Amino acid sequence: MDQLKFCQECNQRNKCQETYQQLGKAEGSSVTFKVVAAFLIPILVFITSLVIFEHILAGMIETKELRIAFDFLLAMAVTLAVVLIIKVINKSGDRGRETE
Repeated sequence: MDQLKFCQECNQRNKCQETYQQLGKAEGSSVTFKVVAAFLIPILVFITSLVIFEHILAGMIETKELRIAFDFLLAMAVTLAVVLIIKVINKSGDRGRETE
């Protein structure tokens, strides 16, 4: 309610409307893949690798605290590697669009 009153009293309200209309009509590449790659994939990779390393290291390391530390460090390393791979893929994809 306050936002509507604020906009009605603003001397630039028409410019705001024009800007939002232009943004709504703007065409560009979809960012869905980049959003999923940036947020969902690293979380899934971390959880999956944590479970896998827990299963693998359960028979190798008896000390629970040490096993948890190794599980975490290995899962973080795998997740970091995946994030770096995603960044390289995104950069190479961006370069390909620039040459078109």
